[in-house]
Amino acid sequence: MSETISVVVPVYNNQLTLDETCREIMEVHESSFKEMELEVIFVNDGSTDKSWDELLRLKGLYKERISLINLSRNFGQAGALFAGFNNARGDAVICVSADMQDPISLMAKMVAYWKNNTEIVICYRENRNDGFFPRKFSSVAYSIARTSYPELPRGGFDYWLMSSKVCKMLCSFKGRHNFVQGYLLSVGFSRAFIPYTRMKRRIGKSGYSFRQKLKMVIDFLVASSLPIRLMSGLGALFSTCGVVYSLLIAYAWFMHRTPFSGWAPLMVLTMTIGGMIMIMLGVIGEYIWRIYDNLRDFPLYIIETTSVSNSEENPK
Repeated sequence: MSETISVVVPVYNNQLTLDETCREIMEVHESSFKEMELEVIFVNDGSTDKSWDELLRLKGLYKERISLINLSRNFGQAGALFAGFNNARGDAVICVSADMQDPISLMAKMVAYWKNNTEIVICYRENRNDGFFPRKFSSVAYSIARTSYPELPRGGFDYWLMSSKVCKMLCSFKGRHNFVQGYLLSVGFSRAFIPYTRMKRRIGKSGYSFRQKLKMVIDFLVASSLPIRLMSGLGALFSTCGVVYSLLIAYAWFMHRTPFSGWAPLMVLTMTIGGMIMIMLGVIGEYIWRIYDNLRDFPLYIIETTSVSNSEENPK
């Protein structure tokens, strides 16, 4: 029996690029690894445009080569990915976006690495043809993430291949605030990295709002030990300053040089330390909320309809 490659494509308001995305995937399959079976799983993540109608049209064209999963609402990229991963039946699974910014032609090289016994093949963004603000925002976000995952490429990645063994292990990770790329780097196994330049978006606009990008940065921060270490460092710094200041005050008292006008520095210290305490409590509260949110064990995604034969239309 021939090997199977599953391609998981999260879809959120990508109506205008779905046809080209699907066609390019089919072309790469025919030209590079047609000896293998191909399964393309499109996961509609609560799109508000006519993406689902377009997916149904493509299903009619390509029949059994395409599987469709329609989530009950927008669960975010991680939920859409895991919905696809849990339903993929391939010996290797490729994750690619539907916005045509990542070169689908790289799938040929990824499959070649996998056939040479590489378990994980990561295509990372060496450069990107986005605007100034998206580039800088991405640079800051992934710099933060690299404090916990030093192997994470500086430009980050959303495009990779993994063996079915790695896919099953990745799906065993629990939690609702997931950094899938970080999980992928933490499981070990043999890896290969392929650099590419992220292309400029030709059609439509990004589905990530500023609020979602900000949440991504917060997820990176809270997923790392950086905030706790910063709080510990600042606490030690302020404690040291407090001890030194206390010694100076004691010395001045013994030398009868204690000035009467001490209200201003006391207020500055009180406000500064009080502000730091509030910030630290906020960070600790963020961690506690995420513990509580994970303990509630809400589903990461809910499937409304599906055409994947080996799936169950149940919450995951």
